[in-house]
Amino acid sequence: MATQRGGAATRWAGVPVARRKDERRDMLVQAAFRLFGDEGETALTVRAVCREAGLHTRYFYENFTDTSGLLAAVHDREATALGEALLSALEDAGPQPEPRTRAGVSAVLRFLSADPRRGRILFAEARGNEVLADRRRAAQTDLLDGLLAMTRVPDPSLALVVAATMFTGAMSELARQWAEGRLGDDLDPVVETAVSLALAFHDAAVRAASS
Repeated sequence: MATQRGGAATRWAGVPVARRKDERRDMLVQAAFRLFGDEGETALTVRAVCREAGLHTRYFYENFTDTSGLLAAVHDREATALGEALLSALEDAGPQPEPRTRAGVSAVLRFLSADPRRGRILFAEARGNEVLADRRRAAQTDLLDGLLAMTRVPDPSLALVVAATMFTGAMSELARQWAEGRLGDDLDPVVETAVSLALAFHDAAVRAASS
């Protein structure tokens, strides 16, 4: 748990007001990540988050209207971190489809493996919470747009758009199943199987687009 309320005056002494607010917001987001990631949505109350962060409730309302806003911030933080990990992996992989696909799938699943709570926030619980569901849909749309941009085709055919849409949904489901432990705990065969299927799907889409 973070610094207790009694030490608040000492903790923030000499810290600029704007920085104080940013630090308190980050403390609340980290506390919510731990609570939601470990216990689920029912654990995420204003009182519980403030207790976990070691902050007075007034600091919660300094940053958020309600726990939905806080949960959105938690999701956005993890989604940004995942996006950065994915982009880095793809840049290192080069332009060829097979290494890029392998790098992308591996990056997503390794990111979730590094802290299983990420999977609950980004995938496992998203279907039952409207805040998370909205962000999940937006993330899938961004991924779809990114996949289409990677093809470097100015006006992609219907076949390519359909293929990219199906891959985006399949990748999200793969991540959810991995995060929930339904695919075992050996990452390598999961990645290799996913890559083989994705490449076969890609080849079929290319053939359909050229026919």
